Amino acid sequence: MLIQILLPGLLLSGLYALIAIGFTMIFSVGRVLNLGYGAFIMFGGYIYYQSAQILGLGKVPSFVIATAAGVLLGLIVYVILIRKLKGDAIAIEISTLIFAIVTQAAIIVVFSPSPKSMWPLIPGVLRVGDVIVTYNLVVAAVTSWVVLAALFLFIGKTHIGRAIRAVSMDPKGAVISGIDPDRINLIIWGLSGGLGAMAGIFLATYTQLAPAMWVAPLIIAVAVVIVGGIGSILGGLVAAHVIGMLETITTTLIAAELRGVATMLLIILVLIIAPKGLFGKAEL
Repeated sequence: MLIQILLPGLLLSGLYALIAIGFTMIFSVGRVLNLGYGAFIMFGGYIYYQSAQILGLGKVPSFVIATAAGVLLGLIVYVILIRKLKGDAIAIEISTLIFAIVTQAAIIVVFSPSPKSMWPLIPGVLRVGDVIVTYNLVVAAVTSWVVLAALFLFIGKTHIGRAIRAVSMDPKGAVISGIDPDRINLIIWGLSGGLGAMAGIFLATYTQLAPAMWVAPLIIAVAVVIVGGIGSILGGLVAAHVIGMLETITTTLIAAELRGVATMLLIILVLIIAPKGLFGKAEL
């Protein structure tokens, strides 16, 4: 029974961490909630679908194309929308939510409202004792951990990464040091778009592709931010694994229908006991 919880929970947690990290980065640096983040996830899934299953470009080229398209979408949203609303957090949150709704409508017009099945990145299943997990979920989790490790190295070891940390900790101090916060925010939105698109590919191959698929990942991302600590990427990673394990325990021992309920109850509990989250200090 223990391995039936630990293995799927660990793999699902890796996927959740990848889903949430781009959302957390934007809040950590820009101090705004990108409620359109789920649109990046949906966009990446559909671009991959179009490239791999309609145009037949192959899985690896399609993965690269979808990720690059996510980066481009993130940059466009920042330049056209966020930069012009800078300083008005409520306007940004409302406008990004509208952006997600408009994107969903566009997806319906272009691809139809019906869900679509995605080919797994790697077919087959892995058997560990009595536990069966798909290779697709294993690849998603491993890729997530590799990407997150590379991201932390980038933030900790590169000049741009240190500038990102500086803006996150003290935007005014960063300006005095010669760092351009606008350029850093542009980079963060591009990274967030790419990470969201990448997560969308894995999520779509794990579940299915649908115009409304942006809602559930957004809820997961918000839950991760609240539980982990607003502004803390490290806390977000820990929270993603806590939520992933909690949902696996709930679906395995109680009922699959209560998966989302457990997450919502966890959010309420954290808000009551530790309003700042597990890692309340804003840090990268």
